[in-house]
Parts: sequence; C-alpha cells; structure tokens
Amino acid sequence: MIHHVSVGTNDLRRARLFYDSLMALIGFRVLKSSERSVHYGASDIVFSLETPVNGEPASAGNGVHIAFQAPDRETVRRFHTAAMANGGSDEGAPGVRENYNANYYGAFVRDPDGNKIEAVTYTARESFGL
Repeated sequence: MIHHVSVGTNDLRRARLFYDSLMALIGFRVLKSSERSVHYGASDIVFSLETPVNGEPASAGNGVHIAFQAPDRETVRRFHTAAMANGGSDEGAPGVRENYNANYYGAFVRDPDGNKIEAVTYTARESFGL
C-alpha cells in the first residue's frame, strides 16, 4: 500500500495555484504547508509538492505519472479544464481509453513543472450531481 506520493517543484507558489483547484475536485484539501512544501489529503497526507531537499532543480520523471481517482466523468472533464486554466498542458483530452479497459475514462495533463498527472474513473456515470 502506498502511504503518499511527492513530486518536485521549482516554483511552489505556481504549483500550488495549479494543484489547489484540482485537489479540491477529488476531495483533497491542504493539510500542511510551509515555504518548501504543500501537502494534500482528506484525513492523512497522500500527495505532496516539495522543493527538492538536495537543493538541485526539480525535474519530471520520464514514463512516470500519477493517477487520481475521480467519482464520475464530469469530474474528469472538470479536472482537465481546471488544469488547462491554471498553467497545465494537455497530454490526452478526457475520454474512454479502451486500450486500458472499456470503462476507463481519463484525462492526462502535465503540471507547470512537467509532471504527468491524470484523473480517471471506471464509472459510466456522467455526474453524481456535485
């Protein structure tokens, strides 16, 4: 079981502006923050943005991505829209990815530091009315 995931950033303020709205969409809030990091979760920290401890520049890993579970397809679309509006770049518009599963509905983006993230749901439900 994974306890938490952290990604590096070279501009914490910019990264937080990008992630705050995305995390709210999936039910996470800021649990702890400092000048060097911000930590999101619901009750425990599960996702963090951090400036590298070693002082070197942060860089995105090739082939690495983090998928966040969304409750419905509308949340996946809102996640993608919010990411684009806050400095992200498109890596795959919202839609069914039949090569993964007939019910796999996801959207892929890169954050301002180049980290690849995704919102995904397996439900065919368009919206839970949130």
